[in-house]
Amino acid sequence: MLALHHVSIITDDLEKSLPFYRDVFGLYEIPRPDFPVGGAWLACGSLQVHLVVHLEGTFRQRPVIDRNDWHFAFRTDDFEGVLERLAALGFSGDLPEDDPKHMLIFRTGLAGFPQLYLRDPDLNIVEINGAP
Repeated sequence: MLALHHVSIITDDLEKSLPFYRDVFGLYEIPRPDFPVGGAWLACGSLQVHLVVHLEGTFRQRPVIDRNDWHFAFRTDDFEGVLERLAALGFSGDLPEDDPKHMLIFRTGLAGFPQLYLRDPDLNIVEINGAP
């Protein structure tokens, strides 16, 4: 049996991405080995998010949210509370779709639970949902 350990996310600017994942999602930095490339490891409950500086990586080019494209998801027991936190940070579903703080919000949908999608500074798509 396997269990997920971490998600690795490439960035071209750790000074942009690290505060995003700390401030928006409340993740905190944990010790990381002294790899030859820059990065940071963040705790997410018992799992981890690894930010890796990799300028030659495959970066998304379109600054819009496509929820059918590659993404990863955080789950929450307080979907409305997360929406309030994001709104306080300037995120909104009413912003133009190419705005860095634009979100897609689905309170009900085919998945059977609420979902929202936003982008990190490197245009990676992040889902937050209220899955059971």
